[in-house]
Amino acid sequence: MTALICGSVAYDTIMVFPDSFKNHILPEQVHILNVSFLVPELRREYGGCAGNIAYNLKLLGKEPLIMATVGKDFGPYGDWMSYCGLNQAYVKILDDNYTAQAYITTDQDDNQITAFHPGAMSFSHLNDIPTDQGIRFGMVSPDGKAGMVQHARQFVEAGIPFIFDPGQGMPMFDGEELLDFIDKATWITVNDYEARLMQDRTGLSANQIAARVDALIITRGGEGSQIHAQGKCHEIPPVSTAEAVDPTGCGDAYRAGLLFGMLEQLDWPTTGRIASLMGSLKIETYGTQNHSFEQDSFRRKFHTHFGYDF
Repeated sequence: MTALICGSVAYDTIMVFPDSFKNHILPEQVHILNVSFLVPELRREYGGCAGNIAYNLKLLGKEPLIMATVGKDFGPYGDWMSYCGLNQAYVKILDDNYTAQAYITTDQDDNQITAFHPGAMSFSHLNDIPTDQGIRFGMVSPDGKAGMVQHARQFVEAGIPFIFDPGQGMPMFDGEELLDFIDKATWITVNDYEARLMQDRTGLSANQIAARVDALIITRGGEGSQIHAQGKCHEIPPVSTAEAVDPTGCGDAYRAGLLFGMLEQLDWPTTGRIASLMGSLKIETYGTQNHSFEQDSFRRKFHTHFGYDF
């Protein structure tokens, strides 16, 4: 019994500019903007929603399947996946494209300038959902638009319940398209901003969206999260952390916790707390796949924070 995670696999190139952008960009001259930033600090991280979620679910002891399209430069990432024991059977390499890449420059005020190249991700529709691998749950996370639409339809046709996780892909869809996803999905997970955007575009309230699915999960950063299911709203508390280093990827870690709880057939309050703890452990480390823990240690932390075992 496993989960198939459809979504992006990407390289994140993160650069730090030790000054403020505002000191080098003249507002009255933006029509002829031509600036260069010296970035002495640079990191290249393995990322993408599907890659991040699968990495975290593997830490929890599960064997997730990743479905993604990547490019000719996938080699180092593939080696990392092999090292982590992640199954790459449904990772398709397209030799005429690059793997999706985000180039992020951050200044000392935490402002960011990002350039994103989707590359092979745009061809995610070249992958089809397998029906013979014992897949218990699916997930449609940010990916190429055609691929997200196709994979949602194929999950339904295969009788595989799935989570719709639009994330950064939300702006690609209008209200009618989002309503179609809502009607196909079994569960939906969004952050609070995405929830408001979904409500605005569909004309549905959060309660109305929740009534159409088995559960609507809304994350709220440091305020915890809410799980709307069967007419109830479960308030999931945040987990305090010694030091918040990097929030990038916390949402993906949270989603891995959701999948773990669902695969273990745990109740929503416990599933949400596992997800919350996953997000807090990730935030203590730079990058999206640099944190690690032993499963026994995770269970002890869970007991310490919540006062019971799962």
